[in-house]
This record gives sequence, structure tokens and C-alpha cells, in this order.
Amino acid sequence: MTASSAAIQQAALILESGGLVAFPTETVYGLGADAENPQAVAAIYAAKGRPSSHPLIVHLAPEADIGYWAAAIPQEARKLIDAFWPGPLTLILKRAEHIPSAVSGGQDSIGLRCPSHPVAQALLRAFKGGKGGIAAPSANKFGHVSPTTAQHVRDEFGTEITCVLDGGQSEVGIESTIIDLSRDRVALLRPGQIGADQIAEVLGVWPHAPDATAPRVSGALDSHYAPRTPVALVDLQQLPLTLQKLAAAGRRVALIQRASTPFGGTIDHRILPSFPDGYAHDLYAALRAMDLAGADIILIEAPPETDQWQGINDRLRRAAYHSSRILDNL
Repeated sequence: MTASSAAIQQAALILESGGLVAFPTETVYGLGADAENPQAVAAIYAAKGRPSSHPLIVHLAPEADIGYWAAAIPQEARKLIDAFWPGPLTLILKRAEHIPSAVSGGQDSIGLRCPSHPVAQALLRAFKGGKGGIAAPSANKFGHVSPTTAQHVRDEFGTEITCVLDGGQSEVGIESTIIDLSRDRVALLRPGQIGADQIAEVLGVWPHAPDATAPRVSGALDSHYAPRTPVALVDLQQLPLTLQKLAAAGRRVALIQRASTPFGGTIDHRILPSFPDGYAHDLYAALRAMDLAGADIILIEAPPETDQWQGINDRLRRAAYHSSRILDNL
């Protein structure tokens, strides 16, 4: 199902009146508000239970004037925009002084992105005649698994969010890559579908890792993207023994794998694609389904530690952060 033109126009009016709208992007579904309305931005933080110091990403139409939002647009930003926009790439730039700091968590930087999803683009073009920006983190409670369908948003918020535009399942499935260009060095602050190698190919330099002076950005806390059920990552070679120990301890197990080798003794078992794009597309939906399975633990076969899997490994490590030692005492 795809949102109708009438639904998109109505959603734009809601945004212009200071309301909240959930809408699809190619990465995940976002919970949007007028980026220039501090009260509307505050409503996002309240609905999500998100700390107000945790910055949001501003989504822009393809024809938007980037210079309205950013105090400076370095040459590197232009190159990345030409290469990857519209698409799953967020750029951190110096915020223009007239843009309220609420959208940036009080920082002097701002995250900007141009999504490629047709419903998101139609909404952005309808909102303020295409000249507005929609501040939008993922449409879920803070720290939980991001939604990749409209139904995920409804499951998360119920009637709390009344306007949810349906655009089908998100194509990418994990959040955008975030590149910092607000300082004198290019830094990769959050990996995603667009990898460091692709950034380096465009810019001619490998992006730096985050450091102590990097701006705060979405999804960078140690614990994030987590289902309510504890998560543990296990190498394939260790899975049989780990499953035996969990069975002996009377634990109910849900299992996510890339390999097709069947394992018994689980109450839910999902085989995700063995290639990164397919795995990312299916991951959050699988975690959400397993959260409803009644398991004591979700075991995940650890993906390869390669550049192509960097974004997925980042999400899984954060999802497992608070339960990373759950297997130690078996």
C-alpha cells in the first residue's frame, strides 16, 4: 500500500500546523515535525522519550536550498551530495544561525539528508512548497528497534501518532550513513549502507573514525536499536554448544542465522539473506517478530567483520550492548 496524494497533502498540513507525522524513507520510517518549529521538535522528543540533547536529522526535498540550513557547504559536501543524494547519507554541517538549535540538540552543527523514497519526497515537496525541512528520527520509542513498515509504527505508538503514511517496507532497512563535515576533517560517525570505501572513492581520502570532539549524532549511544528481549551475538562455530547450554538451562531461544544449517530447540528460527543489503532489509522486521515470540534470548549468528557488513555489525553490537554478557554464566 502506498499513501495517496490526498493523504500526503493532509500530512503536510499537519506538519505545518505543528503536528507530528510518521512517514516512510528508504532507510526506516521517520517521525517527522517542522524542523523550524521548536515546539513541534519538542513533541518528537516527548513522543519518543528521547533526550533533548540527542540531535535530529533534517530531511530535505531534492530541490531544497542547502545553504538555507548550513552556514557553510564545503567542497566535500557538494561531492557527496552529487554522488549519493537522494539516498541514505546524512551530512553534518555547521548550522545556519537562524535555524533553531533545538533540532541539533543545542549544537552548532546540523544533520541534513535527502531521502529517495517517493512518499518521503512527495511529502517534502508538499510541505511548505518544498522549502521546509522535516526533522525526523526513527519512528519508535527511544533506543528500541527502528520500524521498517507502517504497521511497526502503529505497533509502537498505537493511537499516540494519528498520521502514519504507508510506503511499504523500507528498501534499505537500517539508518543512514552519517558523515561529519563540520570540522577540519572528514569523519564517519555512523556506518550504513554507504560504506567508508564509497566515501573514500568520492573524496579521495578515507574518513576518520569518531573522536572526542565529534558532534553528537543520532544512533551513536552504546545501547540502541534494541528489542526488549536480550540479544547475544555468537560465532557460527559456537552456536551448537551455546544452544545446548541454553537448552540445559531451560532457556527459550529465538535464532537468527545467515547459514542454512538447521538447529533444533528454538521457538523461532529465521534465516536472513547472506548478502549485506538483503540482511539489512530484513533485520529489524525479524527482531520485532522475535520480540513477540516469548523467547528468553535472541541469538544472532555474528556476521563477517568486513567493510560491507560494518553498518549491520554496528546495529547488532548496540542492540546487544546491555545483554552482551548474558551467556557468560551458562
